[in-house]
Amino acid sequence: MSFIAKLAKIIEDSRIEYQSLQSGSFFVSEKVRDGANLLAHGDNALFMKYLMEKQQLSGKINLVYIDPPFFSKANYGTEVKLSSEKIKKIPAIKQKAYHDLWEDGMEEYLRMLTVRFFLIKDLLAEEGCLWVHLDWHSVHYVKVILDEIFGEKNFINEIIWTYKSGGVSKNYFARKHDNLLFYAKSPKYYFQAQQEKSYNRDFKPYRFKGVKEYKDETGWYTMVNMKDVWQINMVGRTSAERTGYATQKPEQLIERILESCTKEGDLCADFFGGSGTLAAAADKMKRRWISCDIGKLAVANAHKRLVQGSRNGYLLLVDEKSRNGQGVLQVEAKTEPSDISDKLELTVEVKSYKPDSLAEVPVDEKYIPIVRNIIKNDSLQLVDYWSIDFDYDGIEYIPDLFFCKNGPAIPFTCRRTAAEFHKIGIMVIDVFGNRSFTVIDLEGEL
Repeated sequence: MSFIAKLAKIIEDSRIEYQSLQSGSFFVSEKVRDGANLLAHGDNALFMKYLMEKQQLSGKINLVYIDPPFFSKANYGTEVKLSSEKIKKIPAIKQKAYHDLWEDGMEEYLRMLTVRFFLIKDLLAEEGCLWVHLDWHSVHYVKVILDEIFGEKNFINEIIWTYKSGGVSKNYFARKHDNLLFYAKSPKYYFQAQQEKSYNRDFKPYRFKGVKEYKDETGWYTMVNMKDVWQINMVGRTSAERTGYATQKPEQLIERILESCTKEGDLCADFFGGSGTLAAAADKMKRRWISCDIGKLAVANAHKRLVQGSRNGYLLLVDEKSRNGQGVLQVEAKTEPSDISDKLELTVEVKSYKPDSLAEVPVDEKYIPIVRNIIKNDSLQLVDYWSIDFDYDGIEYIPDLFFCKNGPAIPFTCRRTAAEFHKIGIMVIDVFGNRSFTVIDLEGEL
């Protein structure tokens, strides 16, 4: 049987799986500011069912953009570079971010996507739309499946995103573009055409009656509706938005999609959230957002990025499997009378950290001795983020302060002055995405 002939069975099997799917169980791990948006760690299919059944979001999302694995048959990772005054030289550690390998090949890959397309359709508003970001590996098969689920008439565009970076080959033309499939939920979809410069021939003025012309350093041009080929640079090594995540997409790309298909206040979602680019762009553009990823490293990267930049805040949701922490913290907290009358000064210091087990460290065996050496001699080098709630109520963890490793150093001591202290909560995320949480009871008054 040809693979084309298998597509109908793939769609039908996926429909059955979608219909039998149960909601996942998610709990709030951290509340950042007012918690207006959602960042989730867990299986995106279970999370989408959770959004429908627990959050009543069926038919409420205005735009879904997803950047799933491309069926590239590759493993992706990042390089951890640490430095320590206590350890002379720490070799770079390559850690695993996610794999794009499929035991049953293209069939398994397409079933995974198709189940999620059914769920996304349920979540989309009538005027909403879906953008699927792929490349040459599988876009042709996915287009056929989306035509079946969303309807051929609701296919709007295939956008070609072309860029300069990437490899070259002597055996074929350099592959320098991705494919973005744009589908509407219904003919009522919202769309606002964007404009771009169209330079005149020889860059000279046409002087056509009724046509506005403009001039810049390149020459004369008119403004026209944007075409379906977009030239946007990749995220450069020195870019301010670079997180180090393996397949990070530029905010400019997502901003163009949001400008075209959403308005301020609209709800946008990315269920293969990666480094959190859609969330970051939506937040800046005053859109509400939801982001989810199954990779703890991806969510840790996104959390670190968003906690520093999100205006409205968000809830960090974690699935039931990840409820318990994966690390051991040693924290010292002490109070003493403050110079301010009737006040106490609290000093909190994170003294050490280690993962629960080396099985929680997503690296090849050859890097384990390096990790052991760091744990033994300077364990705090493994901490990538930590935060503290000075008034933890035992229910909601709402950090007052957070610290992110954006360079070689991160502070591990903080202070707070108040009339009394009860409980404080402390969250740590290590460079491998492992979370740890501890509570210290400090009942006391001056």
